[in-house]
Amino acid sequence: MQYLIIAYDNDNSLDKRLEAREAHVEGAKKLMAEGKIIEAGALIEEDQMVGSTLFVDFENDDELNEWLESEPYVTNNVWNMDEFQIVPVKLLPKD
Repeated sequence: MQYLIIAYDNDNSLDKRLEAREAHVEGAKKLMAEGKIIEAGALIEEDQMVGSTLFVDFENDDELNEWLESEPYVTNNVWNMDEFQIVPVKLLPKD
């Protein structure tokens, strides 16, 4: 199932983001190679990074939740889970 994830950062979390970034990017690249992350990018407001957006494709909600439980930006309290949005989507095929 495909989802759009909108994840705003917690206030003053830049240091936490930078600390977790290498592990986050490494994991994201692995999931991109597996086709689990379709696209990802930063949310920008007033020329500042304020969060992340991802289009993902997981078999089911359990697989999505399993990924989130170990995602470095979740475990290191970068993303504000009170503002975290998961929206089911159906993306246009690239072919």
